[in-house]
Amino acid sequence: MKKDLLSILDLSREELRGILDDADRLKMLRREGRPHEFLLGKALALVFEKASTRTRISFEVGMAELGGHALFLNPQDLQIGRGEEIRDTARVMSRYVSGMMIRAYKHATIEEFARYSPVPVINGLSDIEHPCQILADLMTIREHFGSFGELTLAWIGDGNNVCNSLVLASALAGYRIRVASPDRYRVSEEVVARAHAGGGEVTLLRDPAEAVTDAQVVVTDTWVSMGEEGDRENRIKAFRGYTVDAALMRRAAHDAIFMHCLPAHRGHEVADEVIEGPQSVVFDEAENRLHAQKAVLVRMMGRELG
Repeated sequence: MKKDLLSILDLSREELRGILDDADRLKMLRREGRPHEFLLGKALALVFEKASTRTRISFEVGMAELGGHALFLNPQDLQIGRGEEIRDTARVMSRYVSGMMIRAYKHATIEEFARYSPVPVINGLSDIEHPCQILADLMTIREHFGSFGELTLAWIGDGNNVCNSLVLASALAGYRIRVASPDRYRVSEEVVARAHAGGGEVTLLRDPAEAVTDAQVVVTDTWVSMGEEGDRENRIKAFRGYTVDAALMRRAAHDAIFMHCLPAHRGHEVADEVIEGPQSVVFDEAENRLHAQKAVLVRMMGRELG
């Protein structure tokens, strides 16, 4: 039966744990230089409406290392750019490839691909969620603190797509999460309600200092995402006081780590001293995009590693 990954909540707690276990194994195989061509002969279509560094490279390299092939496509490469309907494109593409990764401005675009595609569809980022990033984040957190359980996460800044997925994932993993944002840029009530329905403990705050106090994981993201450039001036003004700097990190737990999905805007959402400091794991986090996504690809286009 086809399995899509449009939201982090498309995974059960057991499936989430299994993917992260597979990611750990795939990371080890890569580091040991051992072949792991679990998707030999498979093809993955990569459809990008939005520019990317980590998503494109990690999926292309991941498919190559798994023995498959990735095809990079943007709307100008497809008849979608000339008015062909998504439902037709999805059904045609699925005759050629074993899976699709869609990175789109609107979540509805990815949902429509999934609705009409008989092969798995993976959300590579939308305006609502970024589940692939959060799988890498959870993998990184597990590497530092062990399995799921008693941890407090603090999100500082914009309640954006990455924040949405982290809030939802925290419910799956059993983490507490505090989100500090200006009122205008808070995480949506719908996301918080979904997290609470799944047993999550979510606290919404305005004060970053209150959010990070004794937290083991401090996370932030850009204040101005792609497509929000017209609101840049208002956002920069609203987020004054939300920079994660050394003083803020000192309020966190003594063993706290700092995470950021990148790209980072130093001097805005994070100070250089933090992202380059000993608590920063942002480049481990970026690497883990590769391993976590490979685990997703194997499960959705191949088989469980066992």
